[in-house]
Amino acid sequence: MSAAPVVDMPRVASIPAPVSLGEAFWVWLRIAALSFGGPAGQIAVMHRILVDEKRWIGEHRFLHALNYCMLLPGPEAQQLATYIGWLMHKTRGGLVAGGLFVLPGAIAIMALSWIYALYGHVGIISGLFFGLKCAVLAVVLQAVIRIGSRSLKNTVMRSLAAAAFVLIFFFNVPFPLIVLAAGVIGFFGGRAGVAAFQVGGGHGAASGKIVADADTLLGEVLPAHANPTIGQSLRQALVWLVLWLAPVAALFVLMGEGSVFTQIATFFSKMAVVTFGGAYAVLAYVAQQAVEHYHWLSAREMLDGLGMAETTPGPLIMVLQFVGFMGAFRNPGMLSPLLAGTLGGLLATWVTFIPCFLWIFLGAPFIERMRGNKALSGALSAITAAVVGVVLNLAIWFAIHTIFRVVQPFSAGPIHFDLPQLASVDLWALAISAVAIVAMFRMKVGIFTTLGGASAAGIALHFAGVLA
Repeated sequence: MSAAPVVDMPRVASIPAPVSLGEAFWVWLRIAALSFGGPAGQIAVMHRILVDEKRWIGEHRFLHALNYCMLLPGPEAQQLATYIGWLMHKTRGGLVAGGLFVLPGAIAIMALSWIYALYGHVGIISGLFFGLKCAVLAVVLQAVIRIGSRSLKNTVMRSLAAAAFVLIFFFNVPFPLIVLAAGVIGFFGGRAGVAAFQVGGGHGAASGKIVADADTLLGEVLPAHANPTIGQSLRQALVWLVLWLAPVAALFVLMGEGSVFTQIATFFSKMAVVTFGGAYAVLAYVAQQAVEHYHWLSAREMLDGLGMAETTPGPLIMVLQFVGFMGAFRNPGMLSPLLAGTLGGLLATWVTFIPCFLWIFLGAPFIERMRGNKALSGALSAITAAVVGVVLNLAIWFAIHTIFRVVQPFSAGPIHFDLPQLASVDLWALAISAVAIVAMFRMKVGIFTTLGGASAAGIALHFAGVLA
């Protein structure tokens, strides 16, 4: 008799052993230390470590959490870390994961802000930042293409992106209104089952074998802390609202509306509510207000700050700490400029990130029970498409203020935009920007190599005596 054929049985993945908060701390610290390259790179790092390597969470659950964070105002990568930390170890886990994600960047930006304030106009430092901001233009253009290639899959999405660009660039329609309108359109389009709005969202996951939710530490089961009572939810909201808004109210009472610290607290509190689509989407609006309304810093200094945020770990929105630092540094009142700048930067960071914990700890329990909701998916798709147009506006704003020395406002009826004087073109800035774009798009040079090369070019121009 012939032997029975041997049948290969599918290999069942072993579920990882439970992880203590102490063990998770070191993993979150590792993620924080590697969180360079903007939200796409940060999310890719989290996916590789948490899904592929550790198998704490499965592919579909990871993307569900990411889609919710994409719908929120604020930095989606930091909120995703907070969400997964909360899933694993409740509120303490979310605080550890989200707090560690911010800490390295906050320390780095504060140190660079001190250096910039003290030595930013010293030749070699000035040359370094000159080259850095030229390369930032290439980075922002790459963000436009990356987000656009992922989200503009049909005519409806492309039309939303084009409309968003026209509205914000030519008509100065407030960014929050654009995002709100896109979200509403997408919500009802998705709810009605319109195929154009079901194109997905998020930054995507790594390619390769999908890790099933059932084969991970978290599995598919809804954790007990994802079923809060109304009382628990209200207490959670109260705690985080007090932590967020009590300092703002205290500044109003003690220092008055005209204080730079009150202005920083209120302005960045508003930004915490409307920063949909990540840092790139909101930076043009922040720059416009900080530069033209509050006069905290110049357009070129805003570009320098973005260069700092691009080359340090943590959320790109950490550039707001630099803006707060410079605003208080320039208006110190009775304090020393460096002390005022430090307090202004920390205040901007506080009111920017405290709301992120509120959105997660209050909303995540309900979102965990809404996986696969078509209306949410449609809103995410529409917002992501609109963000492409907004980020394109940011790229053009950066290009104008990087390459031209003189920019004047242009108005004709309802149309308003910045118009550069062609005769004021900075040929060195144009050359470095062009080389950086070619390096990243044609030669596929990495972001850090490009930023480093551009900075070196700026320093070389300083020593050559060609920079003013």
